[in-house]
Amino acid sequence: MSDPRLARPWPAVWSLIIGFFMILLDSTIVSVATPHIMAGLGAGISEVVWVTSAYLLAFAVPLLITGRMGDRFGPRRIYLAGLAVFTAASAWCGLAGSIGALVLARAVQGLGASLMSPQTMASITRLFPPHERGAAMGVWGSVAGVAGLAGPLLGGFITDVAGWAWIFFINVPLGLLAMAMVARHVPRFATHPHRFDHLGVLLSGTGSFCLVLGIQEGQARDWGQVLGPATAWHLVAAGVVLLAAFAAWQLRNPGEPLIPPGLFRNRNFALANAAICAIGAGTVAMSLPLMIYLQLARGLAPTRAALVLVPSAICSVQLAPVVGANLGRRLDPNWTGVAGLALTASGMLGFAAAMTPDGPVWHLYLPSAILGIANSMMWASLSLIATRDLTGDSAGAGAGVYNATRQLGSVLGSAAIAALMEARVAAALPGADAGAMTGRAAGTLPEAAASALAQAMRESMLLPALALLTGTVIAFGLRRVSLTPRPAIPPGAGP
Repeated sequence: MSDPRLARPWPAVWSLIIGFFMILLDSTIVSVATPHIMAGLGAGISEVVWVTSAYLLAFAVPLLITGRMGDRFGPRRIYLAGLAVFTAASAWCGLAGSIGALVLARAVQGLGASLMSPQTMASITRLFPPHERGAAMGVWGSVAGVAGLAGPLLGGFITDVAGWAWIFFINVPLGLLAMAMVARHVPRFATHPHRFDHLGVLLSGTGSFCLVLGIQEGQARDWGQVLGPATAWHLVAAGVVLLAAFAAWQLRNPGEPLIPPGLFRNRNFALANAAICAIGAGTVAMSLPLMIYLQLARGLAPTRAALVLVPSAICSVQLAPVVGANLGRRLDPNWTGVAGLALTASGMLGFAAAMTPDGPVWHLYLPSAILGIANSMMWASLSLIATRDLTGDSAGAGAGVYNATRQLGSVLGSAAIAALMEARVAAALPGADAGAMTGRAAGTLPEAAASALAQAMRESMLLPALALLTGTVIAFGLRRVSLTPRPAIPPGAGP
């Protein structure tokens, strides 16, 4: 007998959205509290960046298998298990008394997020037929965009009012509320038997870890020894080789690979994944240099610094539901996605132009608003294009791959921006300790040092802009999709 809740999909969507918002919020909420965490726990920039990177890495690596777990055991069951892990780990993060304990707790929190994330997208794919999926994906996409922008804003307010630990404690009551709503409103879907590719998990996880560790620690250690006798270059090379081996194994695996090759024979799924990887890298890489510029180079308190992103949040919240409701009707998802990516790159270039040592802070409001408009367009469009041809038995795998690609981009963006900021600070202030400088309290840097730091963060902002420009070029290759009712096509059948 089918679950009667299948006939009422929207309560299920909103129930899942609460937890989805939490896990994406925690990808960026730490950025505005970074100086306070560094001062409170006595950490340098190369250490505190792991507070974000450990979360993103533990989030990204298991996604390929957690998507399959939803297919096999049911997305509702896996989502609730992940939500319980995420909520408990959030309390652990707030109680952490050292940077090592906080990084470990964030890794466990990321594991919980990894269990949850693909179940949201897979559930939407199963709850709505393709021609009715636009509005739901609009909500899903807007939540993804707003969470990235709201993280620093909420983090700044909470840090000022209650201290950095409460950016994690706030997840506990929200997590409990989300559990109750999911248990009540989300239906039980049919399950599909799957075997798990353990070698694929080992190759992808180890390769990602080596690549991120090498990039992130390389600049701080002058590209010398990082892990035992292995240098940063050794780790980067090992990461590339292991990920290449993972890709080759997925093509040759005689059983059931983590990434079904048929998914990437669909041109739109492949290109949407490449574009979302660029978005993940750019959006995560943007927030850290922006917040360090505002708090340390310009002396703003966390809440005042985070207010720069208010125009983004307002524009995104207002426009995302409108865009989602009209995708496939009045708005072409392909061109809406391209426009959103191009506007995001423009907004980041606008930030870089306005991040001067002594220019008015309000000059940042226009690029902030541009980012909000862009977020309302690109997230929903790309997710709708990527899921257009997913069938019930491939929904979990496809959602897992798509979310893994986005999170892998976020991990690489986090690692790359940390290395670039270290390099630019060293170039702007030869002989200065970048970790000590970025760990200072707001407004305490000498004028010359603050000016040099502002220039370093301004130059660092070009990296996320480049990532989004790359995503824009990729999105031009997307093939136009039709959202009129028609039988679903298996992922491997398309050109």
